[in-house]
Amino acid sequence: MKDIIVEKLIRDETKRQETTLDLIPSENIVSRDVLRALGSVFTNKYAEGYPGARYYGGNKCVDELENLCRARALELFRLSPAHWSVNVQPYSGSPANLAVCLALACPPKPAECGKIPMPKIMGMRLDMGGHLTHGQPVSATGKFWSSVLYSVDEKTGLLDYEAIRRMAKKEKPRIVVAGFTAYPRIIDFKKFRAIADEVGAYLLVDMSHFAGLVAGGAYPSPFPYADVVTTTTHKSLRGPRGAMIFARRDSKIAARNAIDIARSIDRAVFPGLQGGPHMNQVAATAVALKEALNPSFKKYARQIVRNARALAAALKKSGWRVISGGTDTHLLLVDVAARGIGGKEASDRLEAQGIIVNKNTIPYDRRPPMDPSGIRLGTPALTSRGMKEKEMAIIARLIDDVLVRNKNVKGEVTTLCKKYKVR
Repeated sequence: MKDIIVEKLIRDETKRQETTLDLIPSENIVSRDVLRALGSVFTNKYAEGYPGARYYGGNKCVDELENLCRARALELFRLSPAHWSVNVQPYSGSPANLAVCLALACPPKPAECGKIPMPKIMGMRLDMGGHLTHGQPVSATGKFWSSVLYSVDEKTGLLDYEAIRRMAKKEKPRIVVAGFTAYPRIIDFKKFRAIADEVGAYLLVDMSHFAGLVAGGAYPSPFPYADVVTTTTHKSLRGPRGAMIFARRDSKIAARNAIDIARSIDRAVFPGLQGGPHMNQVAATAVALKEALNPSFKKYARQIVRNARALAAALKKSGWRVISGGTDTHLLLVDVAARGIGGKEASDRLEAQGIIVNKNTIPYDRRPPMDPSGIRLGTPALTSRGMKEKEMAIIARLIDDVLVRNKNVKGEVTTLCKKYKVR
């Protein structure tokens, strides 16, 4: 590379990843094939529009690629093209969710503002484990739409479906969102479907965090119940940074509203929010989907969950409070404030020893978001490196050594990193 400054930063970041233990749930390690596709000549191509309907010439290969990616996405999640469509163009998860809101709950035009009610979105509160784009006030989804946000039970840390049902009946949202960034348990999609049906709402499932677990059979599929499913393509799916939107063609609520969900979402993505898709990203997604179709991916997905449960159990054994008592997924939340440590301090101290986590609020947190009471841990990246339950017990002990005994554990971290390399 002629740019020696960027080349050095790439080398430095490669070394950082190779010599640290990545416990951030939304991060993973992609294959060399994914990286090669991401850096391919598809970067050079502008492909505004959809297969067979582009605004530029020279799209023969692009059309074949996008159709291939769509077909693999449907195959991976065992979906019939007669009943589901998929858009693989969203740049990332946030604009994907924004596109769904735009398609299914279009806000009033300026001249109509104040004259007709603003459509409502109902999602999980950010500090309870939800995502910014599920209607949080600081997000566009909370600014362009009216939003109502549900919580988890204060004692159990679990979703209270009856409380969510009561809120939905009172607020009458247009879209009910099920999904999370920091909820460690399985979501009951059937109950969410019943709630959405009772109030005539669309059910949007954001499976960005657990898509790889669904693909691998390690987490229940939302597809039998959802009208729309969004997902990022990284995290547990182990692809490039991008997103996909799945739309049910035979949605009953869409039929009642005389809306073609797939067409509305396609138009919301382009030309509503985006211009030309990043075809190198689509190429890398297609590669990742093929990798996830390999039977070995099922083994990988299940190991992610086993590792997360082992890590949670080992931390609990050492006296740490794990929110909701454990995990069913790839992530867990740990209350560090219960032992007199702030989330920022815990994150900083662990990173100094080569253990990468992120500070995170816990339900009903009394501390500020920039220095919350918890840390969030996840196992996708470590599982990609080949680690299993035995290593999770070691890592739990290292975390305890750093935060409780202020020990220097860099040597042990280095030993683990050398044994389980970034491939």
